[in-house]
Amino acid sequence: MRIHNALAGRVTAAVLLAACALAPLAALSQVRDPGVRKSSADGGPPPALPGLSSEALMYFQAGLAHFSETESVSDDGLGPRFNSDSCSSCHSQPFVGGSSPATNPLFSIAIAQGASNQMPWFIAKNGPVREARFVTSNGLPDGGVHDLFTITGRADAGTCNIAQPGFGSPGNPLTGQGGSRNVVFRIPTPTFGAGLIEAIPDSVILANHQSNSSTKQRFGVGGHPNAIIGGAVNRSANDGTLTRFGWKAQNKSLLMFAGEAYNVEMGVSNELFPQERDETANCQGGRSPNDQMNIPNPSDPPSPTAVLSDLDLFAMFMRMLAPPAPATPTGITQRGSAVFSAVGCALCHTPSLATGPHPNGGLPIPAVANQAVPLFSDLLVHHMGTGLADGITQGAAGPDEFRTAPLWGLGQRVFFLHDGRTSDLIQTIRAHASSGSEANQVVQNYFNLNPIDQQALILFLRSL
Repeated sequence: MRIHNALAGRVTAAVLLAACALAPLAALSQVRDPGVRKSSADGGPPPALPGLSSEALMYFQAGLAHFSETESVSDDGLGPRFNSDSCSSCHSQPFVGGSSPATNPLFSIAIAQGASNQMPWFIAKNGPVREARFVTSNGLPDGGVHDLFTITGRADAGTCNIAQPGFGSPGNPLTGQGGSRNVVFRIPTPTFGAGLIEAIPDSVILANHQSNSSTKQRFGVGGHPNAIIGGAVNRSANDGTLTRFGWKAQNKSLLMFAGEAYNVEMGVSNELFPQERDETANCQGGRSPNDQMNIPNPSDPPSPTAVLSDLDLFAMFMRMLAPPAPATPTGITQRGSAVFSAVGCALCHTPSLATGPHPNGGLPIPAVANQAVPLFSDLLVHHMGTGLADGITQGAAGPDEFRTAPLWGLGQRVFFLHDGRTSDLIQTIRAHASSGSEANQVVQNYFNLNPIDQQALILFLRSL
């Protein structure tokens, strides 16, 4: 295997540094993923960004409370169609704000308060939380989310009576593969460190896109999240700036990300998305839009956080959520880090970008200014080939294009790829290779490595 000479030197250096740590791998016969990395912080309170003021922490805690709240029909406007009833039900691994948990919470949520929902074939008790999108409807392109459940039968839903959608022929419930080709899936993305990602200037992303261009060309790596201007980057159709959140980098900001999820995943209309997705007359609950800023009564002024809508507080919580804490480096994970760069993974999974000198505009938080952001992503979208293509176009991100998934926190995730089809990192790497994928050469480089270097890379990923 030929790898970039400068990067190959790093591997040699890492071999020397890690020699004493390799004895347990000397007899390695089979490379394997050791599974989810455990931490003493698992299941505990989510950490806030360091350096926050006491006032900012007050908003963070209020946001956490609302992010963790279970929504109802009559009080909060849940439904009429929904995927879950709480942000934290989907974002809870290894604690609130993360990704899909190992034990699927939807089995209790689907029948809460007497609801009559049947579980779709692609939801397994030991599988990920999934949303379903239809590639086409009535012979025309669709791409939208079709919620799994309805409020029919719930004690707080009155006489509402609407049917669940049909999801076609069944396949494997755990992997979501093998069923109807018209139904595709997405799993929750972790929100750790999202405020830092939001605060990365467009110029930093663009400069990184242009860096190492000859090496990227040699490896077959391009990238162009959702290009409108120049075909090079994923830009908002509203103001022309770069978008960066979601599996196809379709959302511009955490406020937009939260507003879309509130309406799409829980059916709660809000000030960004004020119309119900299902307007069946006797299935509406609460005020319209369901979630609004709370205008105070002058004779009884509330606390500062009580004025804000749920949507604002969701965004504040995510904006101030600390990035994932990696494991302490060891000789073998340092070797794996060098291999990660040498085989070409870092050409898309950029180890670190940086925020600018000014706090982001959503909330003046000095803690996000001038910070390194070790997210392991270029925040661009790339062609991932026929094997991962979902047939959905969002903006200019086409049917086989996805945002480079940030890898920080990867070691504590249970499910991988946009549809959660596997929990094994080796299978995840293998799935990056198929006809038309920009990662084909990189994947070949990985599988051409000797077993010790392959294992070192896997252990490095699990240390993130």
